[in-house]
Amino acid sequence: METNNISKDPKGNAEDHLVKKVGKREVRKLKARREPVRNVLWSGLYMTGVVGWLVSLPTVIGALLGKWLDNLWPERFSWTLTLLFIGLIIGCTNAWYWLKKESKHE
Repeated sequence: METNNISKDPKGNAEDHLVKKVGKREVRKLKARREPVRNVLWSGLYMTGVVGWLVSLPTVIGALLGKWLDNLWPERFSWTLTLLFIGLIIGCTNAWYWLKKESKHE
């Protein structure tokens, strides 16, 4: 089993594949040179903060809404845990979409 992507070219034209690959890297490198340098520390803290808020806010809202529903309509199951879990899923999905969108911009 070969792991070299060049040899997997269906037309057998390895040179064209290599030229395209190098061209893409060169375009990225030139784009990075034109854009201002971002501080890695602040960029990391920014991303951590945004992802944290995207996950924690729906989770806390779900828990608070669940607590209110538990007091209003007591059931055999816990509204608090149910809505906390749903909020967590919504928050993780939001964070995933945001990170996916941000990675396309780089």
